[in-house]
Amino acid sequence: MPQVPQTFDALAVRTWCGLALQALGRARAEIDAINVYPVADGDTGTNLYLTVESAATAVEAVFAGHDAMGAVGGTSDAASAGPGRPTLADAVQAMAHGALIGARGNSGTILAQLLRGMAQVLAADSETAHTDGQGLRLALRHAADSAREAVAHPVEGTVLTVASAAADAATGAEDGCGSVARAAYEGACAALAATPGQLAVLRRAGVVDAGGRGLVAVLAALVQTFTGEAPGASGAVVHARVDDEAAAGRPDAGECGDGPPAEGGPAFEVIYLLEADDAAVGRLRSRLDGLGESLVVVGGDGLWNVHVHVDDAGAAVEAGVEAGRPYRIRITHFAAGDVHTGGAGRPPREPAQRAVVAVVPGEGLAGLYAEAGATTVLARAGEPPVSGELVDAVRRAHAREVVLLPNDAELRHTAAAAAEQARTEGVRVALIPTRSAVQGIAALAVHEPERRFDEDVVAMTSAAGATRYAEVAVAERQSWTMAGICQAGDVLGLIEDDVAVIGSDVTETAEIILDRMLAAGGEMVTLVLGDEAPESIAAHLESRVRESYLAVDTVVYRGGRQGPLLLIGVE
Repeated sequence: MPQVPQTFDALAVRTWCGLALQALGRARAEIDAINVYPVADGDTGTNLYLTVESAATAVEAVFAGHDAMGAVGGTSDAASAGPGRPTLADAVQAMAHGALIGARGNSGTILAQLLRGMAQVLAADSETAHTDGQGLRLALRHAADSAREAVAHPVEGTVLTVASAAADAATGAEDGCGSVARAAYEGACAALAATPGQLAVLRRAGVVDAGGRGLVAVLAALVQTFTGEAPGASGAVVHARVDDEAAAGRPDAGECGDGPPAEGGPAFEVIYLLEADDAAVGRLRSRLDGLGESLVVVGGDGLWNVHVHVDDAGAAVEAGVEAGRPYRIRITHFAAGDVHTGGAGRPPREPAQRAVVAVVPGEGLAGLYAEAGATTVLARAGEPPVSGELVDAVRRAHAREVVLLPNDAELRHTAAAAAEQARTEGVRVALIPTRSAVQGIAALAVHEPERRFDEDVVAMTSAAGATRYAEVAVAERQSWTMAGICQAGDVLGLIEDDVAVIGSDVTETAEIILDRMLAAGGEMVTLVLGDEAPESIAAHLESRVRESYLAVDTVVYRGGRQGPLLLIGVE
C-alpha cells in the first residue's frame, strides 16, 4: 500500500483534489443522467466536475509557485519542509478560491461553499492545530452549516442533507483522519439512499439526489486520500437508481422543508461572480429572493458567487450591478423540455436540437439575448472571454447543434478555437463571424430552430452581413485615427470599427454617424444604450430618423455597462 498522509496537510489537499476530480470524471455521466432537482437539465455531474477542476487547478498553481521558489532557494524536493512546499492554509485557501470562481450550477455553487467552510477551519490561526481527525470533524461540521446558511430556502433530500449527515456521522468517529473520513462517507451514503423519501420528485423519477451523489464521490476521494483505498459499495448504497417500493410511503418534501417550486418554474439560470461588501450582499440576497428561486450566494472577503433561477434575467444582473461589480455572468435559458421540480416525473431532457451561444458586451443585452433563447457569455471592456468560457457556454446550451455568435471581430479566433473543441465533443457548431452585438441581434431575429441547420445558418449569416454597425465611445488616450488625432475625453464615432468622427458632444456625434449610415439606405435602426449615455439621446435619434428617413423603423435597447456609450445597427 502506498504511503498515505496521516494528517491533513498541503499534500493531502492536493491528493484529495486530484482523486475527487477523477471520481467525478468517472461518475459524471451517471450524475448527469439522474439530475432532476431543482431543474432536470442533465448537467449536475458536469457542473460538479468543472467546479472541482477549477479547485484542483488552483491548488496545482500554488504547488507550482512554491516549487519555483524552492528551486531558487535550493530546495529540490517539493514535499520537504521549506520554501518548496506550501502550507496547509495556502493549499486549502487556493482550493476554496478555485472552487468559488469556477463554481457551476446549483450543486457546484453549494460544493464551493462546502470547500470554503472546510478551508475556514483548516486554515484558521489558532493555538490548536486543525490537521488531525478532530480538525477534520470540525471542518466537515462547519462546511455543512455554512452551506446550509448560503441557501435561501434549504430543502431536505438534497446535497445539504447529505453534507449534514456526513458531518453528524464524523462526530462519533474514532480519532484519525482516515476513520473520520470513512465515517463521513458512510453517513453520506446512508443519507443519499434516503433522499427519495424526502423529495417526491426523486421518488417519482426513481433516483437519488444528483448533487448528493456527487458529494459522496468527493468524500470517497477523501477516504482514499487518507487510507490509500477507495471505499467499496458494501458499506452503503452508492448506486444512482433506487427501488420505488423502498421509497414508497416515505414523507414528501413538503414535510421536510420548503419543498420544490411549482411546475413551470423560472425560465433562466443566472450565475455571476460579484465583488461587493457584506452589507451589499445582504441586500442582494433579499432582492434576488423576491425575484426567483434556487438562490445560493456563497463566498466572502469581498468576492461572491451568485446563483439564482429567475424569469427576469436582466433584473437579476441589475441587482448585482447595484450591489457591486458582477462579472463572468452566465445566463442559461431553460429549454421548454426542462422539468422544474414540481413536475419532474419525467426523465432528464435530451439535448435540444439547436441552440444559439452569443458573446454580449453588457448586462442588458445579456438579458435580451437570453429572453430570445440564447445562452450568453458576458464580455466586459478589457476582459474578453477565453475559448474555455465559450466551450463551457456551448456545453450549457445542451444542444446537438449550436450557432456561435462572437459579436466582436477580435474574438473570431477565440470563437473558432472554441467551436473546434466543441466539435470534438460531438456538437455540430457553426460560427457566424458577427463583429458587433447589433449584428448578433439581427441574426437572432431570423433564427428558426425548426429549419434545417444549414438553412438557418445561411439566413442568420445573411441577416448579420446586411447589418452595418457603428458605436459611439469616449477616447481613453491620445491616439492617431482615420479621422485625425483624438485626445483623451474626445467623443469618437466609429463605423465598422474605424473612427469616422471626432467630436465633443455625444448626441451630436451619434447623429452625424447615424446620418452617414442611413445615407446608404436602410430599413431598421437598432440603438443599444450604455449606462453612461445621455438620457435624451434615444428620443433625439428616434425623432431624427422619423423626421428625415421615411419608412425606417427604430428599436431601442438598454445595454447596461457595455463599454461604448451607444451601439448603432442599420439593416
